[in-house]
Amino acid sequence: MARLEEYQDRFQYARLEREDGILQMTLHSDGDTLQWGAGPHSELVEVFHAVGTDPDTKVIIMTGAGNGFTGPAGSSDTVPRRTPAQWDGTYWEGKHLLGNLLNIEVPVIAAVNGPALRHSELPLLSDIVLAAPHTTFQDSGHFMSGLTPGDGMHIIYPLLLGINRGRYFLLTGQLLDANRAQELGLVAEVLPQDELLPRAWELARQLAQQPHLVLRYSRALLTHKLKQELHDLLGYGLALEGLGSAQDYFDRGQGR
Repeated sequence: MARLEEYQDRFQYARLEREDGILQMTLHSDGDTLQWGAGPHSELVEVFHAVGTDPDTKVIIMTGAGNGFTGPAGSSDTVPRRTPAQWDGTYWEGKHLLGNLLNIEVPVIAAVNGPALRHSELPLLSDIVLAAPHTTFQDSGHFMSGLTPGDGMHIIYPLLLGINRGRYFLLTGQLLDANRAQELGLVAEVLPQDELLPRAWELARQLAQQPHLVLRYSRALLTHKLKQELHDLLGYGLALEGLGSAQDYFDRGQGR
């Protein structure tokens, strides 16, 4: 078990504050939009584990800072090219990043405050997804940048969009705006930016009125199917992603 006072100030990429049992988790880089990289990939594993083992939290709100949720857009220049030994840490973190998020046993509300260009599956694993009008969803860090989309993207988007639409999304680098994401069922509500967090808190307070065990067991039940899919396919996807990264590493002569 973890207590907020023990972990609240521990993290560089997550600002944590709680009121009436509702924990707001704001992902950021130096107070602005989270810039994805090795640091967030490693630290969010610990963030999700800590908040998920805190018995005093009833509901979690996940949001971003600034005008975006995650960035920057990926490119072939930013794709990691590593040996299998170097990839092993990414493999471990990738499994626990999504696993620890889904192991949070209280409802999670995502208030997506702008473009989610990197690891856009994170807010979409929430139980309720709200979005600002200028929000977009994209997997810019994988196939369109020369990397196999294997660290959960191959599971989450085909589940949410349908198998054919999900494959099209991943293989073309499709950019979904907030309204289209709502039409397709990824987003529950699209709200003006200044109404986004107030609405998230309104819903959180509504949920928090339920008994604590009802909150916990509802989250466990409603994420069970996702956990099964991740258990079966996440490690496989990460392994294939790593093989592609290693092949490119050697093709470029870095392994010689």
